[in-house]
Amino acid sequence: MNVVLAESAGFCFGVDRAVSLTRKALAEHGSCWSLGELIHNRDVVDALRKEGLSVADDVESVPDGARVVVRAHGISRAERDVLQAKGCEILDATCPRVTRIHRIVERASAAGRQVVVFGDPEHPEVKGICGWCEGAVAVKDLDSFQNWAAFSGILQNAPLTVVFQTTSHKKTSEQTINSLKKSYTNAEFFDTICDATSIRQAEARALSESCGAMVVVGGAHSANSVHLAEICREACDTVFFVQSADELDTAKLSGIDRVGVTAGASTPSWIIKEVVNKMNEPEILKEEIVEETVPVAEEPTAVEEAPVVEEAPAAEEAPAAAPAEKTEMTFDELLEESIKTIYNGDTVTGVVAAIGATEITLDLPTKHSGYISVSEFTNDQPGVDINDLVKIGDEIQASVIRVNDVEGTVQLSKRRLDAAKNWGDIEASAEEGTVLEGKVSEENKGGVVINLKGVRVFIPASQTGLGRDVPMTELVGQTVRFKITEVNRARKRVVGSIRAIAQRERREKAEKIWSEIEVGKKYTGVVKSMTSYGAFVDIGGVDGMVHVSEISWNRIRKPDDVLSVGQEVEVYVINFDPEKKKISLGYRKPEDNPWTKFTDTYKEGDVATVKVVKFMPFGAFAEIVPGVDGLIHISQIANRRIGKPDEELTVGQEVEAKITAIDNEKQKVSLSIRALTAPAPARERAERSERPRRQPEPQGDALVYEISADGQATGFAPEEDEIVED
Repeated sequence: MNVVLAESAGFCFGVDRAVSLTRKALAEHGSCWSLGELIHNRDVVDALRKEGLSVADDVESVPDGARVVVRAHGISRAERDVLQAKGCEILDATCPRVTRIHRIVERASAAGRQVVVFGDPEHPEVKGICGWCEGAVAVKDLDSFQNWAAFSGILQNAPLTVVFQTTSHKKTSEQTINSLKKSYTNAEFFDTICDATSIRQAEARALSESCGAMVVVGGAHSANSVHLAEICREACDTVFFVQSADELDTAKLSGIDRVGVTAGASTPSWIIKEVVNKMNEPEILKEEIVEETVPVAEEPTAVEEAPVVEEAPAAEEAPAAAPAEKTEMTFDELLEESIKTIYNGDTVTGVVAAIGATEITLDLPTKHSGYISVSEFTNDQPGVDINDLVKIGDEIQASVIRVNDVEGTVQLSKRRLDAAKNWGDIEASAEEGTVLEGKVSEENKGGVVINLKGVRVFIPASQTGLGRDVPMTELVGQTVRFKITEVNRARKRVVGSIRAIAQRERREKAEKIWSEIEVGKKYTGVVKSMTSYGAFVDIGGVDGMVHVSEISWNRIRKPDDVLSVGQEVEVYVINFDPEKKKISLGYRKPEDNPWTKFTDTYKEGDVATVKVVKFMPFGAFAEIVPGVDGLIHISQIANRRIGKPDEELTVGQEVEAKITAIDNEKQKVSLSIRALTAPAPARERAERSERPRRQPEPQGDALVYEISADGQATGFAPEEDEIVED
């Protein structure tokens, strides 16, 4: 059995974006909610539930203050307002194409126009769209609209704004628009069907025409999957619509030589693989899938649209031969050359006769005058003065774009000829994986463009290496390193990847780091992301984590109290695990350790001015130096017995206290005010005495003391973990 998998099967941009955003939120926060199912795939939703996603059937079921991911299909304006009123943190995963429809209908409604939405009235996307305007009507098809129009008495000059559900059938929508245009003179139509949907449907149609059977993988309640099945049934008699491999009966495919497989936009790649693996022979490994690209004469998706390189003359597949050495020509030869006919696509050689602001004039050895516009001379160096690139008298080869025999002129292009000559080099670069350099000349729909030797190389947004929220305009004008990933001469298409080179270089740097890493080694890194428990720092190909306790010697609540994403920092290695590929980093400097500063300044018996910072039942904590607190036990606050520390002290008060004990191992300090205020004999007795005799009262130089059930000090020091400062 020959299994043919459609090129665009599986997650579309909007679905992939929603799932990725949700997984990121779950990884960072542990849990979140979605209003309705995030996407129309039960397996993916179940997997996300296990990771911590809760699904609310309606907005009232969402808890106040919850973190809520807005599903790919979007929600209504009223639902969003309720979430905001509940104090929820909204993570918007609405597909950008759906958001565009929201803006269209919102503006139309504000202008007093009647909004008509063609789609499934019960679909969450359609409900959400209707929720962004007033009085919208959702209809399933043209017949439903006509019934509604007749019932509502809509006039032919009524101001209608018509939009379509993103997963609608392309052919049906075109028929609908053509029909309505004939009847409604004041109607505006928006083609809001997703480009990815159109390409997916066109591929399914082409594939089903050449296969004996089709398998459509997708959810039964997924509109785009249902439409795919309908399209396949139009051209193929045997079509199976399954949600997973378990539902596919391979026995029914017996005897069919060629089986096509396509999948809806909400179907993850692992489900598609399971279906294809089940159809293959048992000895075929799990990872192997027979893939075949189905060429479709459709535009690329808006997300990763690859622009078609301008057509180069077919006759110039190979570089033209260098002009032969000039020899004296006979009169007959000159005459024949002067009346020679020139055709589009020919290559001609001329001499620069004049250089203007917008074009270059060439003398040709024919009856024509040649012209090259500045834009057709080169686009590798935009903004460069043309006079710096060419001089009068220079000999130039160019390709013929257009011949005007009436006026005796020829439009030429040097850029296109250069592009044709460089195709071989580009193909070789693609095969060898050569690292290339080029300047990003423009942002295009769904990516950026690099001009490489006259050839436009398209870099899809997903291959730029930029984050989803980073505008691609940041790359324009930059010289970047990239590789060619796809060359298609027939379609004049060249696609490249910046990210692939960045990832390769990152791996090389990572290998170097792991080969040289050692405890205490210092690195200059960049803060990549932060969580509640620490910050991740890229030290040049490898990410290490700085725990919140290693960020500052002072107590901080969260990493962004000190650090920020994108900040360059100096860090050092505390520990590392080569097997688990984990590195623990430190940011706070050892020389800034407050305990070191304290021990360098004070010793036991010294008197210090301290600041009361906190009360506990057994005493008060006071700051000696920033970052080091000492305990004034309740028995060491006054010469008399007190019930609570605040009977004698207040938070923020500065007092003189004697350092009675320093525990370097546990980094604890005991203080005493009483030792400075008690009469001399009493102080001497307190210093000589190590344990209480008649009453369980602690001595002046004790570190810390347990408190009995009746609130009296026992004189015995509790274990370290029994004293809680917070």
